[in-house]
Amino acid sequence: SMTLGCFTLLRTHGPVCRPSKPGNHSTEERFLLLGFSDWPSLQPVLFVLVLLCYLLTLTGNSALVLLAVREPRLHTPMYYFLCHLALVDAGFTTSVVPPLLANLRGREWRLERGGCLAQLCASLALGSAECVLLAVMALDRAAAVCRPLRYAGLASPRLCHALAGAAWLGGLTNSAAQTALLAARPLCAPGRVDHFICELPALLQLACDGGGQDSTERQMFAARVFILLVPSAVILASYGGVARAIWAMRTRGSRRKAMSTCGSHLTAVCLFYGSAIYTYLQPTHSYNQRRGKFISLFYTVVTPALNPLIYTLRNKEVKGAARRLLGGVGRGQDAQ
Repeated sequence: SMTLGCFTLLRTHGPVCRPSKPGNHSTEERFLLLGFSDWPSLQPVLFVLVLLCYLLTLTGNSALVLLAVREPRLHTPMYYFLCHLALVDAGFTTSVVPPLLANLRGREWRLERGGCLAQLCASLALGSAECVLLAVMALDRAAAVCRPLRYAGLASPRLCHALAGAAWLGGLTNSAAQTALLAARPLCAPGRVDHFICELPALLQLACDGGGQDSTERQMFAARVFILLVPSAVILASYGGVARAIWAMRTRGSRRKAMSTCGSHLTAVCLFYGSAIYTYLQPTHSYNQRRGKFISLFYTVVTPALNPLIYTLRNKEVKGAARRLLGGVGRGQDAQ
C-alpha cells in the first residue's frame, strides 16, 4: 500500500517540472545518480561492505521476526514493536541497496523522474515510520520500568496495534507531503544527483530559486523538524522518567535489569537519530553532499544491520528462544 500510495502521488502531480522558460529549468526526464564515482578506489571496498550489511540486515531481521512469531514467551509488546522495527529496517535498506550495489559495480544509474520520486517516497515513508516507531518503543520501555504493576493494562494488544499503525501511517503521511511539495518545485539543469539515492537534501540542491519556492522549502523543513524532533522529545521525556525510576530503585539487581531493558533501544535510537538529524535538519544551502553521502550510507545501510545484533547480543530471552527453536529443528531432523 505504501508503494501504491507513492505512485498514486506521482501520477497526481505529474512530472517534477514543466518549465515555461526553456533554458532556465531542466527539461531532462532522467536523473543521473553519481554515487561514489568520485571515490573510484573506494568503490570495491564499499561494495563488499554494503553487500555484507544487506545480507546481515535481511538475515538478522528475518530471524527476529521468526523468533517473535514462533516463541510464545516473546509475545509481549516489546517484541511486537521490535517485529515492526525489523520489517521497517528490511524494507528501508531494500529501497536503497540494489541501485547502490549496481552503482558501485561501475554501472551508471539513471532514473526517470517518476522513478526517482518513487524511491524518495518509499525511503522517506520507511525512514519516517522508524522515527515514530522508536518513539513508541521508548514509551513502552518507560511504561515497563516506571509502572511495572500497571504495565499489562497499559500496554494492551489493542493499544499496541494502534500505536504500530500510527507509526506506519505517520511515515506515509510525512513522505507523501514531502514528495508532493518537491514534485511541485521546478528542478534546474543539470539532472545530476551527487548521491547514491534520490534523497531529499540532494534533490533540493537542484531546485530552482524564486517564484515562491522559499515558502515551499520552509514548509518542507517544518515537516522534517516535526517528524524528527517530536519523536525525539517523546524519547527524551520517556528516558527522563526511566532515569528517575532507576534512581529510586533500592537494589542493584533491579537497577541492572531496568538498564539492560532500555540499553539496547537507547543505543539504536542514538545511531539512527544522530545521523538522520544531521542529514535532514541542515539548511539546504549548507548541506555538504560529499559528507552527506557517507552519513546517509551509515543510517540507511549500516544501522539496520546493527539493530538485530544490538537487540540480541545481551538479550537472554531472544537467545533462549533461538536455542529452543534450533533445538526443535535438530530434534525434528533426528526423528526423520
